[in-house]
Amino acid sequence: MFKGRYARWMYDWETRLTTRDENRVVRPLEWGFDWLAPFLASHGISSVLPGPEVERDPAAAEAAMVQINRLLIRHSDKFFGYERPTDYWLEERYPELYPTNVRPETLVHDAALRQQIADGKARKAQFLRFTSPERTPYPENDMVNARWYPAPAHQDPTRPKQAIVVLPQWNADAFSHNALCAIFNRMGVSALRLSKPYHDIRRPAELERSDYAVSANIGRTISACRQAVIDIRCCLDWLEHQGYEHFGVLGTSLGSCYAFLASAHDPRLRVNAFNHASTAFGDVVWAGQSTRHIRQGLEQVGLTQQRLCELWSAISPVSYYQRFLGPDGHAAGKNCLLIYAEYDLTFPREYSLQVVDAFRQNGVRFEPRVLPCGHYTTGETPYKYLDGWYMGWFVYRAFKELRKEKQLTLRSAAGAPVPEEELASR
Repeated sequence: MFKGRYARWMYDWETRLTTRDENRVVRPLEWGFDWLAPFLASHGISSVLPGPEVERDPAAAEAAMVQINRLLIRHSDKFFGYERPTDYWLEERYPELYPTNVRPETLVHDAALRQQIADGKARKAQFLRFTSPERTPYPENDMVNARWYPAPAHQDPTRPKQAIVVLPQWNADAFSHNALCAIFNRMGVSALRLSKPYHDIRRPAELERSDYAVSANIGRTISACRQAVIDIRCCLDWLEHQGYEHFGVLGTSLGSCYAFLASAHDPRLRVNAFNHASTAFGDVVWAGQSTRHIRQGLEQVGLTQQRLCELWSAISPVSYYQRFLGPDGHAAGKNCLLIYAEYDLTFPREYSLQVVDAFRQNGVRFEPRVLPCGHYTTGETPYKYLDGWYMGWFVYRAFKELRKEKQLTLRSAAGAPVPEEELASR
């Protein structure tokens, strides 16, 4: 009886949180072939792009987009591949909020931060900037932004430098997850808090929310995902150039999807924290409570959940399980945390459980953690502290294990005996 009442209370609370923003915009379906044309043309496969007459035929346009998705999955190493940027630099500026909602409390917070800057009471922060290899029509979006949290130099000069890339949720403001980065610094782990495409400082002026990251424009949503994955990998390149040896990624919600795809295509990402995980991009958009406005635009032209999943299969984690597992079939070298919420109405629980089952069946090394709340309520007290504990404790242990692994490797290379119990714990 108590569990039923708790569930109803949680669902009511979750619904209130997902419906309080009144600036969500219902947009009509757009195929967005033009967003994928540059990649297809540069790889000599633009013949799959439909002509204007096909785009005007909904059935033919849908079939063409499904074919393109299948092509992108087969060539995902190229689709999520890139040329390394040459214009990395660190920028110092005052942090700003870049809110995505117009709730009174948010606007008051934003105004207070602006006043601190005007009064000279704010502190500047460092941000890694570079031009994203994936270009869009929006110059501000193409200028990647990642707040830099370098860990203090360790007193042991032989200790390997470790870093994690952090990606907050969809429509996150520029302060979301910053506290996590500060916690990682205390562990001796540096952090890059990445602004996802179309988020905070990268958001085009025409938008109030980060709508172009996920919308009823099929091709643009795929492009945004590709850009996010490539940006993560470019961050690893910069970190590697700074002397970092061990790398991790932490993604929440949409950031979790981006993080999984990046890890599936980059073996350097050995510490993986997926905070709210799901299988198919289309399932979440269709069934999720916070994407009802997107579903509304898609339903108006008769699309179904299954067909939407096919249209976004190229950016769905489920399409890359085998790549994530690697040649040995067990995701060798990767250590994963999988968090899902019992009463999630945005990433429905059934899809998160599919990820858990897939990891178990394939022998992936992972830790499942269940939050007794929903998606949005994860950010509320007391659940945000439980979520933060799960992520922080996992990241601490995973990076500690990598340091131990390196020590054992060095000792073995030097011919020093390694105790059997240490070998067994690797």
